[in-house]
Amino acid sequence: MHKLINRPIDVVREMLEGFARAYEHDVVLTRDLIVARRVPKAAGKVGLVIGNGSGHEPAMIGWVGPGLFDVNVPGEIFAAPDPERIRAGIALADRGAGVLLLVSSHAGDILNAEMALELALGEGRTVEMVRLYDDVASAPRGREEERRGSSGLFFVWKIVGALAEEGAPLDACRTMAERVRDRTRTLSLALRPGIHPLSGQPMFELPADELEIGMGVHGEVGRGRMKRMPADAVMERMAEWVLDDRPFVAGEEVLVLLNNSGGLTLMELFVLYRRLAQLLDERHIRVARTWVGSYATTQETAGFALSLCAVDTEMKRLYLAPADAPYLRQC
Repeated sequence: MHKLINRPIDVVREMLEGFARAYEHDVVLTRDLIVARRVPKAAGKVGLVIGNGSGHEPAMIGWVGPGLFDVNVPGEIFAAPDPERIRAGIALADRGAGVLLLVSSHAGDILNAEMALELALGEGRTVEMVRLYDDVASAPRGREEERRGSSGLFFVWKIVGALAEEGAPLDACRTMAERVRDRTRTLSLALRPGIHPLSGQPMFELPADELEIGMGVHGEVGRGRMKRMPADAVMERMAEWVLDDRPFVAGEEVLVLLNNSGGLTLMELFVLYRRLAQLLDERHIRVARTWVGSYATTQETAGFALSLCAVDTEMKRLYLAPADAPYLRQC
């Protein structure tokens, strides 16, 4: 076990308690381990909720705050929270204008979110759910709805969070979430596995001289393994797949997220971004804003994910709108 933790069974609770103490001016931790804004959103505005497995920090606990999530319902390690806790999270976020439940597209997350939705509707609440997906390796073009959720979902969180903060109605927030999702594409790469906090074992096996392109956020199989190659060659291969999947075209403006899976250095990430910027220049695609760092991790997995989102004027405005959350300040 190569982690500084106490009993594995306590790791999620202790992590959440530590996070809540570290950022006690920003968030509160409820008795049933739900993370919420310390100062709730004004009455009459749409609440934004997400439930997800722990182990991907700072996602999603680090994105609770004004202009982002009102509530995050963390599950156990890589496991969806149960429907009753998601229902409680919906109730906590309800400020009278309805609640939008955002769900990363994984089987357990979808199942539990749908059950929670029924429970909340049974209480008379106004709730809608949007399933989010962006991982181009998990299903081919034309079958986008079968794809997994990955780090590119951050674009939805930020843009829809800003829209809800402005007071937009629930149907507008839902439509925007779908619009951003459909303009987003992500592809990941892994060089070395992380260690699962509960088992103390590597999450997957990968020979030292190989890499895997397209691996999912829990170590799911990707597009295939190949021999390791220099950073420029890696980025050329990955950028081509991402750019051609939508496809992104000359004259468009994009948001860029280069997400550290947990175990890469900033030196490596900036070397990779250097080549990406050159490739975008060659295709005459403009960059509206770039984020490089650790936003949605898989423990200490050595790898990264490239996410692009094509934006229009309104989406760009919302993405640049003020927001405040514990890990937004670390960017």
